[in-house]
Amino acid sequence: MIGHDKDETFGLAPSALAAGGVDVLEHRSGIDRSLPPPDDVAGIVLFGGEMNVDMTERFPFLAEERSYVRKAVDTGIPYLGICLGAQMLARALDRKVHPAGVREIGFNTLHPTQEAAEDPLMSVFQDGDMVFHWHEDTFELPATAKLLATGDDVHLQAFRIGDLAWGMQFHFEVHRSEMELWLESAGEDEVRRWGKTSAQIVEESERYLPTQERRAAEVFGRFAEVVHSS
Repeated sequence: MIGHDKDETFGLAPSALAAGGVDVLEHRSGIDRSLPPPDDVAGIVLFGGEMNVDMTERFPFLAEERSYVRKAVDTGIPYLGICLGAQMLARALDRKVHPAGVREIGFNTLHPTQEAAEDPLMSVFQDGDMVFHWHEDTFELPATAKLLATGDDVHLQAFRIGDLAWGMQFHFEVHRSEMELWLESAGEDEVRRWGKTSAQIVEESERYLPTQERRAAEVFGRFAEVVHSS
């Protein structure tokens, strides 16, 4: 698992992947040393971050990650990208990542496509599910991608490359304590600049987070099965 912030706890992922029989290695880019060789890992989960994927001069590790993700796709290593991780998958396949024109924060509606109904991971979600976002960038869909979900405010929400690489724009991995940590770290003024208050987001989480957590545990469990079978 690859994270980018000192406050990254990886949410439900460590426990859910471990329950699926996967040995979990946590890596925080910019803090930990170089990534393990791709040939030494059986699967990759790349999480979100505050930066844009092209800020390689300020964050040199982003260039390394881009090559890492491209090699995973080319060599058939299962990959799951979340938020920045989804954008990184698109960028690794030479597509542009750019401002979405709207800052998306809190819970918004997800619309899985027909292709998602047969997808190993995205078939967990149903039309109208509320999922958590915190991002301002979006991406061009790679030419070979299958679009798996759209959103009302930001269109591209999930896609798959081949049979083993997924990108999901929304933060399905978060649990209550991680969400509260993010809000505290950002501070109320910064949260308001994104268009909501911390209280609004907490209220949304009380309504929607339990269902998202159940979905997330299933997604990570299914991704563990993909890792085992590949």
